[in-house]
Amino acid sequence: MDLGASTVWWLTAGLLVAAELATGTFYLLMLALGAVVAALAAHAGLGSNAQQVLAAVVGGGSVALWHLYQRRKPAAPPASANRDINLDIGSSVKVEQWHPDGTARVNYRGAGWDARYVGAGSPLPGEHVVRAVEGNRLMLDRANP
Repeated sequence: MDLGASTVWWLTAGLLVAAELATGTFYLLMLALGAVVAALAAHAGLGSNAQQVLAAVVGGGSVALWHLYQRRKPAAPPASANRDINLDIGSSVKVEQWHPDGTARVNYRGAGWDARYVGAGSPLPGEHVVRAVEGNRLMLDRANP
C-alpha cells in the first residue's frame, strides 16, 4: 500500500494530537499544526522539501512563540496561596488571642484551626485574612482597615 504525502502528514498530525492528549504537553499541538500545514501543502502540490520546510517553520515557530508567551506570563502563586485552587484564601477570620510564638487557635468554618501570623509587625487580636493554607494550618495576615 502506497500512502500519499498528504496522508502521511495527516497521520503525523493525528499522532501528535493523540500524544498531546496522553501527556498534556501543549507544545505537541504546535508541532501538529506544522504537520497540518505540511499536509495542506501536499494537497496543493508542493514538493517534499517545501512540505518539510513548512512543517519545520510553522511547527517550530509556533513552539517558539508559545514558549515566549509562557515566559512573559506572571508566575502563578504556589498552590498553598492560590485562590484558584484553595477557596479559603482571602477569607476573614477573627483571632481572639495570639500566643507569644505567633500562633493561635481560631474558629473557622465551624471547626478549630491552628493559625500562624505571617504579616508584618507583631500580631494583634481582631480580624485577619487567610493568605495561605499549609496542611491544616491557616497563614493569617491583618485585614485591611
